[in-house]
Amino acid sequence: MSMYPRTKYEMTEADLERILDACKPVPYIVIGGHAPRSQQDSANVAWADLGSRMGFDYMTVQPDGSSNRTFTAIPSETPMQRDEREKREGEAKRIKEVDRLRKVIVEADAALAALEKEQK
Repeated sequence: MSMYPRTKYEMTEADLERILDACKPVPYIVIGGHAPRSQQDSANVAWADLGSRMGFDYMTVQPDGSSNRTFTAIPSETPMQRDEREKREGEAKRIKEVDRLRKVIVEADAALAALEKEQK
């Protein structure tokens, strides 16, 4: 268990929808010899995903009583770890955007060359 203090978090409306959807019962139909995931298992997976994305230990979540989107939990990473992760994620996002823009430029250059060729 972490030694970090309990921290207040607020999930997005979309996150709340995912959590609520995960908690809904599913029909018990065995397909291929596999029973469907239980409501509890589905909820645990949804909370684990949210905890991974927001940086908290999903097993420490407690409602804070102010709204259905806010709760407290114990952070799973230090502020320095979070900063490093966000820096890595930002750099990966930047590289992806550079690649996307380079492809757009190549496609635009090809279209321009085709139009200029038609004009001659």
